[in-house]
Amino acid sequence: MDSFEVPRVLDAPSLEDLYGELYQPMLRLAYLLTGSRPVAEDVVQDCFARLHRHWDHVRYPTGYLRTSVVNACRAHHRRAHREQAHFSDLVRSEVTPETPLILDALAGLAYRQRAAIVLRYWEDWPEADIAEFLRCRPATVRSLVARGLKALRKVMAE
Repeated sequence: MDSFEVPRVLDAPSLEDLYGELYQPMLRLAYLLTGSRPVAEDVVQDCFARLHRHWDHVRYPTGYLRTSVVNACRAHHRRAHREQAHFSDLVRSEVTPETPLILDALAGLAYRQRAAIVLRYWEDWPEADIAEFLRCRPATVRSLVARGLKALRKVMAE
């Protein structure tokens, strides 16, 4: 090992083991954040490919992967928002009849609200960790969750 490399603290013995262990949980996380299985599959696959490229330098592969998935989902929403803004009459974000109600309701939330709710209730993350990922304060996470839940209750009651 070169003197400038950080020794890895392995939380999985190999990339293949990590893939087998974390593919489904990362797919679920990406799906809940994007609302689209094909997008979620692409995001997760890209994140594993990125992890593979940096495998020798990643100290905490599980954390690196989870961070990559959350950030890639955020980037997906930014791109989609820009595309809708530039091509608003060409891009439709209508909900299909077969989409489950909760996913429809989640899709209607602002990205930060959706991310806070998904990370809190589906991934069971503490507020401090969510705040770190969303680059905000824990009080902001509580506000995002509260407002998001209020919006979800309203949609579910309709």
